[in-house]
Amino acid sequence: MSEDLPQPTDFEGDGYRFGIVASRFNQRLVDDLLERCLRTLDEAGVHEEDIETVRVPGAHEVPYVAAMLAKGWEFDAVIALGVVVGGDTSHHEVIAESTSAALQRVAIDTEIPVINGIITTATREQAEARCSGKHSRGREFALSALEMAEIKRRLIQRLDEIEAMNAESKNDEDDDWTGLSGDDPGKNPWKL
Repeated sequence: MSEDLPQPTDFEGDGYRFGIVASRFNQRLVDDLLERCLRTLDEAGVHEEDIETVRVPGAHEVPYVAAMLAKGWEFDAVIALGVVVGGDTSHHEVIAESTSAALQRVAIDTEIPVINGIITTATREQAEARCSGKHSRGREFALSALEMAEIKRRLIQRLDEIEAMNAESKNDEDDDWTGLSGDDPGKNPWKL
């Protein structure tokens, strides 16, 4: 497991809204992720009423609910939480790959950041270390959501500014064009 994590930055969470989808499968481990995630959001100033948590049966159901939460554009980011532990077959790898791809698609399709907090491990001990041990991935997922929510707002503001400049430029071009047409603003002066 990589311990080369990004340096934490301070985010002011007041005014941000988050949706959280948490699996009930491996519930004790997911509950540890959820608790640390909620604590981190609270410490950042996110109000309890600005967080909606939805529980689902397992990790495979997480992307659907994440998509439904993101579609409404009422959240600044969605956090997906689950724990998939390897067993006698490779089923855990299938779940990990399909949920990861689906969550990424939700983020791109809805333009809402989705944090993939579905932990996939080969053993229960590895899962314990990532959910309940010193690594505290739930905290990391919350910090990622805070950062991505802030980035999303900055990018939207920038896109709005570009759109306003383009609209202003188009209006100026339209004014120039109609000015050439004499008394009839709808007439093209170059057309015979």
